[in-house]
Amino acid sequence: MHGFDSTRDAFSQAIVAAILVGMFALLAADRVHRVLIPIGAVAVVWLISYFSPFKLISFEAAQQAIDLNVILLLFAMMALVGVLKTTNVFPWAVDRLLERSRGNPSRAARLIIWFTGILSAILDNVTTVIFTYPMASEMARRLRINGSAFFLPMVMAANIGGTATLIGDPPNVLIGADPRTGLSFMEFIYNLTVPCTFMMIVLVWYSRRYYPDDIGRAADADHAGTATPTGAALQNVPLLRATCLITVLIFLGFMTHTLTHMPVAVPAVIGVAAILLAQDHYYLKEHKPTAEERRHGVLAILEKDIEWPTLAFFLFLFVLVGAAVATGLIESLAQGLAWIIDRISGGLGLSPRATLLVAAVIILWVSGLLSAVIDNIPYTAVTIPLVASLLGQLNAGPDGQVLWWALALGACLGGNGTLIGASANVTVTGLAEKDGKRISFNEFTAFGSRVAALTLMMSSIYLAMWLYIGSAIVNIAGAVVLAVLLVAMRLRRAS
Repeated sequence: MHGFDSTRDAFSQAIVAAILVGMFALLAADRVHRVLIPIGAVAVVWLISYFSPFKLISFEAAQQAIDLNVILLLFAMMALVGVLKTTNVFPWAVDRLLERSRGNPSRAARLIIWFTGILSAILDNVTTVIFTYPMASEMARRLRINGSAFFLPMVMAANIGGTATLIGDPPNVLIGADPRTGLSFMEFIYNLTVPCTFMMIVLVWYSRRYYPDDIGRAADADHAGTATPTGAALQNVPLLRATCLITVLIFLGFMTHTLTHMPVAVPAVIGVAAILLAQDHYYLKEHKPTAEERRHGVLAILEKDIEWPTLAFFLFLFVLVGAAVATGLIESLAQGLAWIIDRISGGLGLSPRATLLVAAVIILWVSGLLSAVIDNIPYTAVTIPLVASLLGQLNAGPDGQVLWWALALGACLGGNGTLIGASANVTVTGLAEKDGKRISFNEFTAFGSRVAALTLMMSSIYLAMWLYIGSAIVNIAGAVVLAVLLVAMRLRRAS
């Protein structure tokens, strides 16, 4: 069934915008459980759609709006982590990390931030935080510090690290896969890795200032007692080996996306099915298959380790964003962006290069602001043809590539701004709530909005240098500065 076509008039778009604003206001007020808010918002959307002349989104269109790739990826990764928990690998890994950090909370936070950022560059950021969260949670508990001091910098690192490569964040995948951009895998690394690495350094610095008592100067001391291993030992090592091998194959599936064109959920679901079968196999080798014992496997994973409220939050949020797309709200915002660039350029009589810089900065900040409040995947999908059209009008030549980097940086980094700005944000807060640590919308936004603003300002400077100095000089010089900083930091720690 096709259902009805969405009405695309200004009033329909205003209704959807008002519902989205109302949803953000309720999330900020923190008076209602966050999962109930998008459910209620979708109910309002459908009440209006089916009982008024304003057709915002049909049930059939809502099914198309739900990103099954994200939902199944989350499901599969949660199940994978659930199996890993049965091998006791996370307490074992925390022992190793605390030994390396010598029980120093500040050093432990740096390890978590950098490990997450680097891992997120080769995996999608949701998968990354699902893997790193259990370790961060256990380290925070052992060090007896505020969990947010680990969790929030960790999720920011995932979003920043994911910006550095074509496969690290969904907006980059969309930009790199579109033939109109003409961008390769290595061009993303060449143009985005250096600025993102500087952003990671700033993130470490700012996190220490924001949480001085937990991971800052006041906490910069070794605690030998905390670093003493608890004696956590690996369990069911054959299952752990099989899980690690299958996980490597899953990651290989992620990294070869541009060759196989498989959505990331496909290798994730195939892999987790094999892992669950392996878990069942190794269990039955040592236990009799009684009715009660059979609950050890997939049923226990489904009941205890799949974060169903988080999946529900995503599902209904996708429907709301689908209404914004179907009514033309996102398209109207994108067209408004083109109009503003044209008026500024014509009004000030800017040179072609200055016009490009204005366009890049506007695309960067608008993308950042919108990605903080709506899912960046549909926004990026709608904005790609806009940027392609704008490049045709500007006749910018090779320098026009700067607009694609502006879109990538804005869409990926803006997601740090609010709790719902990126899938990784919702995932981490959902996992933390399950562990008894509630991170409110306001608490997340207070930290995340500042990180987003800092990284977007750094991106603005980088884009200006990219245009006026040249990408080769800027990136090579940046790499040299990073190498010098790394050597200086190692010498300082050694002394």
